Formats: sequence, structure tokens, C-alpha cells
Amino acid sequence: MHIDVFDRYRAGESVLHRLDARVKVALTGLFILSNVLLPDGAWPAFALALALIVGLSVLAGLGPGFAILRSFVALPFALAAVTTLFSLPGQPLFNLRLGPWLLTATDAGALRFSSILIRSLLSVQAAILLTTTTSFPDLIHALRHLRLPRTLVSVIAFMYRYLFVLADEALRLLRARAARSAHLPGRKGGGGLLWRARVAGNMAGQLFIRSFERSDRVYNAMLARGYRGHLYTLTPHHMRRQDWLAAAGGVLLLLFLQALARA
Repeated sequence: MHIDVFDRYRAGESVLHRLDARVKVALTGLFILSNVLLPDGAWPAFALALALIVGLSVLAGLGPGFAILRSFVALPFALAAVTTLFSLPGQPLFNLRLGPWLLTATDAGALRFSSILIRSLLSVQAAILLTTTTSFPDLIHALRHLRLPRTLVSVIAFMYRYLFVLADEALRLLRARAARSAHLPGRKGGGGLLWRARVAGNMAGQLFIRSFERSDRVYNAMLARGYRGHLYTLTPHHMRRQDWLAAAGGVLLLLFLQALARA
């Protein structure tokens, strides 16, 4: 397998890397929940949350802008909340005409939209920091210890594991199509749009059939090797004193964020 675009883990020896995965998963979830509960326009709390992300990135040896730059991948999804600019009553800021409709942006809508945008980016930054400093087997182990349903954890684990296999399989199908599509220099191979749509449909069907057959073979092989629904890792996963201290400190910091936002 040579597809590693899905794997964002960066090995390291920082304090954040050595922290127990259960603590990191729990604090990340609480951080995202804390962002959701922050009121609109809580700028000091937003700034402190951003400073926390930057500080943890530096502590992990990733650089101050690591999570910030990568969080913009969520920007198109956060922009779906742009309708809040025009849906809340308040002081008019500007008008936008769309055909027969005249939309008026208000200060309350701008405050809501900017707050949603900041919350989304901060939450994604926390998730990026988690996946960058925690290996996927440790993440799965942490989810299991945090009492998520075993079936759900297994589905997540196998989905992640075989995304790499499916990506390689899709590349082989594309390579086979290119090898069978003659083309002139400077022009794309194959036929027109209808031909490409038919070939793409056949490729999707072939990928589904191969994936289904492979999943059956893999499952039977795992059962033959003693798989009973539990995934093992090489990490001992013992909560140490520093793990408990980090968990307590993180909870206290998030409580301080909530108090700061409402002060």
C-alpha cells in the first residue's frame, strides 16, 4: 500500500505524545463541547481557546500554525451558516438582492455567523491536534475504554484500515482504464462524456464487488486467527499520575473558559 493521505499521525516524544490516549480523546471532546456552549461574541474565551491550541501545537513540536492552517479545510462547511447573516433581526449592515428577494444583513447576524465560524475552526483544530499526536490504534483503544459501543468502534477501525486498500484498488482500476484507452498526443484518451460515464459506472461496480469479496475473505481469516471483536495494541495504556493531572488541569481550564465567557 502506498496511499498514506489518510494517516496524519506524526510520531514524537513530546509530553502531548506521551499522554494517555483516553485523556486526549476525552479532553478533545470536552473542548469541542465547550466551544459549542460558549455564547456568541465571547471574544476573550475564543482568544484563550486559540492560544491553548497554539500552545499545545508548540508543545508537541508541530509549530504554532500547524493546526490553524489545516483547519481551513472545514471552511466550506462552516460557510453553510452564512444564512444567519440575514435571518436575525438587528441593526442593518448591508443589503443583498437575489432576484426578487432583498436580503438584509444585520449586526446580530454577523455576530452569530462569526461566532459559528470561530467555533468550527477551533473544534477542527482540536481534532487535528488529536489525530496528529495519537496513533490510530491508540485512538481506537481509547474509544473502546471510554465505553463506546464495540460494534461502532470496530466499524470505525476497519473503515479506516481499508480506506487505504480501496484507494489502491481504485488506482489500479484507473491505471487499467488508461492502459486500454488509446489517445493522441496532447489529447485525453477514451471517448466522449457518455463513454466516460459508462466506464466510471463499471469501475464503481467493480470496486464494490471486489471490496465485498475481499471483506468476506478478510473476516473469515480474522475469525480463523482468533478475532473476537477486540483490537490489541502494543501500548500498555496505564493511567499514570501525569495523565490524571493533565485531565484535571484540562477540565479546570475549560471551566475557566466558560466562566470567562460569562463574566
